[in-house]
Order: sequence, then structure tokens, then C-alpha cells
Amino acid sequence: MDYKNTLLMPKTAFPMRGNLPNKEPIRQAEWEEKNLYQKSLKRTEDRPAFILHDGPPYANGDLHIGHALNKILKDFITRYKSMTGYYVPYVPGWDTHGLPIETALTKKKKINRKEMSVAEFRKLCAEYALEQVDNQRDQFKKLGIRGDWDNPYITLTKDYEAAQIKVFGEMAKKGYIYKGLKPVYWSPSSESALAEAEIEYYDKRSPSIYVAFEVTDGRGLLEAGDKIVIWTTTPWTIPANLGICIHPELEYVVVAVDGERYVVGQALLEMVAEELEWKDYQIVKTFTGEKADRIVARHPFYDRDSLVMLGNHVTTDAGTGCVHTAPGHGEDDFYVSKQYGIEVLCPVDEKGVFTEEAPGFTGLFYDKANKVITEKLEEVGALLKLQFITHSYPHDWRTKKPTIFRATAQWFASIKDFRQTILDEIKKVNWYPQWGETRLYNMVRDREDWCISRQRTWGVPIPVIYAEDQTPIITDETITHISNLFREHGSNIWFEWDAKDLLPEGFTSEHSPNGVFTKETDIMDVWFDSGSSHEAVLMGREDHYRPADIYLEGSDQYRGWFNSSLSTSVAVTGKAPYETVISHGFALDGEGRKMSKSLGNVIQPAKVQKQLGADILRLWVSSVDYQADVRISDDILKQISEAYRKIRNTIRFMLANLGDFNPSTDRIPYAELEEVDKYMLHRFKKLVTDVRHSYENYEFSPVFHQIHNFCAVDLSSFYLDFAKDILYIEAADNKRRRSIQTGYYEILTALVKLLTPIIPHTADEVWEYIPETEEESVQLTDIPNPEEMPDFQEIAEKWDHFMLVRDDVLKALEEARNEKVIGKSLEAKLIIMPKDGQTKQVLESIDELHQYLIVSEVDLVQKLDDGKKYTYVDVHVDKHPGEKCERCWVASHTVGEVSEHPTLCSRCATIVKENNLV
Repeated sequence: MDYKNTLLMPKTAFPMRGNLPNKEPIRQAEWEEKNLYQKSLKRTEDRPAFILHDGPPYANGDLHIGHALNKILKDFITRYKSMTGYYVPYVPGWDTHGLPIETALTKKKKINRKEMSVAEFRKLCAEYALEQVDNQRDQFKKLGIRGDWDNPYITLTKDYEAAQIKVFGEMAKKGYIYKGLKPVYWSPSSESALAEAEIEYYDKRSPSIYVAFEVTDGRGLLEAGDKIVIWTTTPWTIPANLGICIHPELEYVVVAVDGERYVVGQALLEMVAEELEWKDYQIVKTFTGEKADRIVARHPFYDRDSLVMLGNHVTTDAGTGCVHTAPGHGEDDFYVSKQYGIEVLCPVDEKGVFTEEAPGFTGLFYDKANKVITEKLEEVGALLKLQFITHSYPHDWRTKKPTIFRATAQWFASIKDFRQTILDEIKKVNWYPQWGETRLYNMVRDREDWCISRQRTWGVPIPVIYAEDQTPIITDETITHISNLFREHGSNIWFEWDAKDLLPEGFTSEHSPNGVFTKETDIMDVWFDSGSSHEAVLMGREDHYRPADIYLEGSDQYRGWFNSSLSTSVAVTGKAPYETVISHGFALDGEGRKMSKSLGNVIQPAKVQKQLGADILRLWVSSVDYQADVRISDDILKQISEAYRKIRNTIRFMLANLGDFNPSTDRIPYAELEEVDKYMLHRFKKLVTDVRHSYENYEFSPVFHQIHNFCAVDLSSFYLDFAKDILYIEAADNKRRRSIQTGYYEILTALVKLLTPIIPHTADEVWEYIPETEEESVQLTDIPNPEEMPDFQEIAEKWDHFMLVRDDVLKALEEARNEKVIGKSLEAKLIIMPKDGQTKQVLESIDELHQYLIVSEVDLVQKLDDGKKYTYVDVHVDKHPGEKCERCWVASHTVGEVSEHPTLCSRCATIVKENNLV
């Protein structure tokens, strides 16, 4: 007789394979059709708000893996918070101004800017930017990111630009905005000033030269003809030299070498002597730097003085202790020279080419001038040594080409005026990781001014009108008027209207007696754009949410968005715009290398989504320690896919064994559950506690590992495994069977909720197969609160101890298999001797012990001479002498006892007879 049909085998339509690349787009369309984002807001509208403010990615090109890492992390948080007691609107944003879009139009689109007006070109920039927004928005949505995609914030919109003008005006009103001549990072390749946030450091090969400046007035300390030695890696700045800085407290020496007398810092003498190959030198004088103040030297090849000045920025880390000073090409140089009344000289134009202020080098590009200037120094006998070094050098982060320091008239935000308030606010913020506080604190502590003007076209104009005498006009009246004009017409009117038309009607100024006005032509730094989002977005929507609960971006944003947002917010409100800052690392390949097309190691999110599915990419994000740099490769994604399959198959097994379970009628009350089911619910409650704790601390890697481990160990290796002998074999309404199904049901429904923030596509799919779920999506439910879950602590110690004993037994069974004593564990009969009182008590108290150990029989004995010895028990494994039951596969002495069913054990025969299964 075939008894297969008498078994209650698992049945489910839930597919074994996820087929994610094909199913996810369908599910995303359903989410959009059902308007799940708005429904989630409606469901939670009476709860406290939780705001994660989106740092805007730049609207240019397809998403890279860093974009995916960032947005998925944010989605974990917003989804989790929405399911744990909060109202969580999420407004995605885009940064849309700046050079890359200008470059894309001129190079990729072949747009000739000279054939059109500024306003016409800006309109093309806006169109291009919005195309990029649409492209990136579609790719973000395919990653399962939930948010207000129909109403994002975009930095080029009228409302946004109007709010940004308001921020500028408030800062100007408080005296934080000024225009001045000062050396700033300048990019000849972009022909624009740059902020520190726009600087990246790469290795560069540069000439390293030692130059002698001859003293003409030693002020009684030095002799005429003594030579002060400087060292520089920028020979091109020598034509701009106006002085030499020394430290007032350092010791300096005059050294006699080969009939010449040289001045260097005493601490650097040995190194300089070695570099310049001074074989026999003699120190003829020692003095402190302060005594050499205002000594005069002569420029090596121009007929002008080079004044010795005192500067605390001078160090003995490298060089000679005497620092070449060109106030037009260095920040320290500028400030020191200013104290000495020395005017700025900047003989290099916006393209990096020497002007007529550098006779002999006019028309040369600064970098190419290095060789010519070095040759000139050698010609006049001032060059002591030339060699080449490779060192870290600032580059334009967009063009990847070297920058220079160049003094120009720029608009600045005076950070130093409110720096202490910023530092105080930094200490109030929660930082993940903690070192983020120190990093930003140190950046702000050393910051003087922020150059906010750019000599570009595509951006928000600096809203300054100039009077006839060039006095800048920035008043509450003009700022409010311009802000309102931008809100109504957009910022393009700045380039379309005359200056007088941008002023309030009837506006007059004593500085413009003839009523003539002109406009500022520079635009604002794009970091001022995005840094104003706390005003434009957090305060610009229906509900006011400043400060935001969280800003979360890559670690490069300490110098970028975290910094600019903090500066503008503190300037305007006196407070930080965020309560918590979280940063993540960069995505590297499997070997820890930066991704690049040349290496062929680029992993594209769209490709992963099409090949494996967005949930696999999301699961990868959850698996890594994102606060450090993270690795991704095909092999790593393959491992993640295996983990996904384990989780999915565990869920599928539970679903399949709930095929005949009706929660309304079949659920066993908690108090009446079997002990093992209570124990598994206890174990699961601990999982919920741990997972929620990890989520609350924004630690997603523990969430992944805790859930994966629970599925693999607690469920698959134990609860789902031993239960087959009950779920398949017993009658449908058997209480032990319904008890296990109750445990499965409780664990499954809660487990899916725990997984929803991480793999929402799969979670929603599972939700559709769980019996009697009322909500249309698991996203519209709450993650269980462990405090509201049943507590079975009283049995935990007993079953925890059993699990330790079980580990001993599993070792014994494995050894028996290796020794060919048994094949499958159901062939085994175990003789177990407990080694202590607790173990004896635990094992004697468990009915059907053999089922939990998945063997056919267990005998407990007081003494065992030939057993394998383990921690808690000694174990002897025999092959069971009984016959194998055709129905349950358990070896039993009772097979054949019931004559009508000679191939069944008495247990199976009774089940079959009493339930009329044949």
C-alpha cells in the first residue's frame, strides 16, 4: 500500500525562486498604483514626525554604487521608523547647478555658448538637469526606495532659489557676508574660484628648488650680502614674491660655506646642508627670529625688496625655516603681508597665464613657466639646487586638474565671526561614527572664511546690485524683493532684466545720484545651494521640521554638505540643522581598490538589479559595516544571493507547513503551547529585541547577521527540522501539530516585518501568502514590540541547556556517520548518560526526546562504559535494530504490530486507522 497520500506534506504556491529582476518592477508598479507611500503617511499621521533630510545627489549621469549604498541606507531608516511609531515623510532631492552640467552641454551636446545669451544657455542647462533628475529618479525607484518622488526638491526651482536668497540675505544682514581681495583656491581649468569642499588631493610631480635671497639691509644683525635660503615646490610663484617669513621664536643661524654666508633655521641645518652638499660649513652667528624682523633682502631677478616678516605659520617640518612669501598666492602669505602693509601682487590671470605684472614671463601658463623661472634663477646665481619630488597636491574635484592659490576679489562668508557657535553646536549633535564630531570640529576650528562666489554661468546669482560708485547694495528691502522675484519668475531674470528693474519700485541710493545700477555677475558656490536646503526644504514644506532628525551621507560630506548646511544654519538660526549625522564609507571592489573603468571593476546598480534584483543589492548593503569603506564584487554578491536563498527557503518551508492552518480557528493559546514552541517564541523574542536595538542604533549589519543566523540555526537546523516528524505524520488537528503551526505563524508574520525595511519586495510577496493578513501590504504594519510579546523566560534555562546537550549528541552522530555505524540519523538508537544533575533533570523532563534529536530511540542510563565522552553527556550510538516504518521512516520495534498495516509502526498505524486516511 502507498501511504504517501496519508502524509500532510507541505504545500505552497510561494515560489522557491525569487525571480526578482522580473517581479520587482511589477511590484513597484503596484506600490505606485496603490499609492503605498501616501498610505503609510496617512496611517501614521497622528504619530511624532521623524525626518531624514536627503542630501541631494548631483543630477548628472547614471547612478553609481555609492548612490545606491547611500539611498538604500536611508530607505532602511525611513521604512523602519515608519513601522515603529513615527510619521516619516521622505523628500528626495537633487543638486542641479554647477560646472559639470555646463561641461556636459558644451562637450557632450556640442552646444556653442558664444552663439547664445547667458539666459538662453542657462535654460538649456536647466532642461538638461531636469532630464538627469528624471533618469536618476527612475533608477532610484527601481532600487525600491520609497519617498515623495512626485514632489522632490530640486535646487533650480523657483521656490528653492528664493529660499536660498533669503539665507544669503539673513547672513548679510548679520554682517557675515563681505567682498574682499584674498587668495583662494583657483582652478585655471574651470576659470573659477573653488571652496575647500571642491578640492581633492592627488600626487603631482613638482620641481623642488632652494633659492638664495641676498640681504641689502641687515639692520645690524646680518651683513649686506648674506643670503637667506628659501625652499619651494612652486617656482612659478617667485615673480610674485614680496617677502620672507620666519618664526619669531625659532633659532636661526648664519652659516659660512665656500666664502658665502647663508641664513637657515637651526633645526633644519643638517638637512639643508645635506641637500645642498655643504661639506665644510661653520656657524658664525645664532639669533632668534624676532630679532630679524623687517630685515630687507632683494628679489632674485626683479629690482624690488623682499621684506623679512614674522609669522607663526612657519614650521620646521620641512624646508629651511625661511618661507618664501607671495601674498597673492597663499593664505598665510596674504595675512602676514597685510599686517606689514604690503599690497597684494597677483600676476596670474583667470586662465593661469602670467600677466604683464611678471616681466619676462608674460603669456606663459604658470606650470610651463616653472622651467623658465628656474632657468632665470640659475642665470642670476640664486638657484642653489633643483630636483623633482612627487607630493600630494590640490586638484579641482571636477576637472581633476591642479589648482593654484590666486588673489581675486570674491564674496566671502566670514565663518570666524560665528565659528564658536558652530563649534558649540557640533558638540550637541549625535555622530555615527563618533569620530565624525572630531573631524568636522577640527575643520571648522581652523576655518576663517568661506569663498562663496564662482565665476560661472549656471547657478544662483549673488543678489548684489552695485551703485554708481560700486558700493554693494544689500538691504532687507532689496533681498526680499529679489527673493520674491525669483519665487515668481526664477533666477534667469537676473540675466534677462536690467539692474534697475531688479530693485524695488522707486528705489534710490545716495551712491547712485544718476540712478545708474549694475549687477554682480558671479554666482554662488553650489555648496551654498545645497547648504540652504534646511531653509528651502525643512522649513519650506507644509510642516516645519528644522532641525532634521538625521543627515546621512558619505564621509566626504564632512567638508561638503554637512559643513555648508551647518554653517548656513548656524548663521541664520544659531542652531545646527540636524540632531544626528551618520556617514558611510566608499564602495570598493572585492580587493579593496577604488572602482574605475580602466580597471574594469565597476559594479553598476542597474546591472545588479537587472541580473540579481534590487533586494539582493539591498541585502548586500545590510551586510556590510557601512561606516567604513565597503567592498562589492560578483563573488560577494553571489554569497549574498546564497544568504537570500537561505532566508527565502526558510520562509517558504514555514509557509508550506501553514497550508492547512487557519489562525482564527487553529491557533493554540500561548499558555497551552508545547514547551518547545514556547521556547522558540522566547528565542524569537530575543531576536526581535536584538534586531530592533540594531535598527535603533543604525547598525544594519547585525540585523542581517542576526536574522540570517536565526533562519539557518534556530529554524532550519532545529525547529523546522525536528518538526517534520510531527507536521507530516500526525493528524491535521493534532494538538502538537497545531502548536508548532502556531509557533511558525507567530514567527513568520513577525519575521517578515523585521525584514521589510531591508528586502521590501520579497517581504510584500511573502505577506500575500501568509493566511489571514488584513493589511494590503506588510509596509502598512508595525514591527512587533518585544515588550508586548509573550514571555516564556521560565522555560528558557531548561531548553537552553537542552540545546547545549544537543550539540554533544550531534557530534556523536556525526562521528558515527563517519565510522559507517549509521547513515541517516533516523537509523540511530542513542544511549545517553547525563554527566550532571541538571542535564539528567532536563533530559528526563522532555517527552519524545528522540524527536528533538531526530533519531529513532533514546535510552537514558546511569552509567555508560563504552560511550563517546562530551561536555554534558556520554553517548553511545547504535544502528537501531527495529524495522523502518514506511510512513514516518522511524526505525521501530512496533513495525507490523497492526496486521492491517504490516509496514507501519504502531504510531502511524493508529493515526491512519483513527483518521480513516486509507
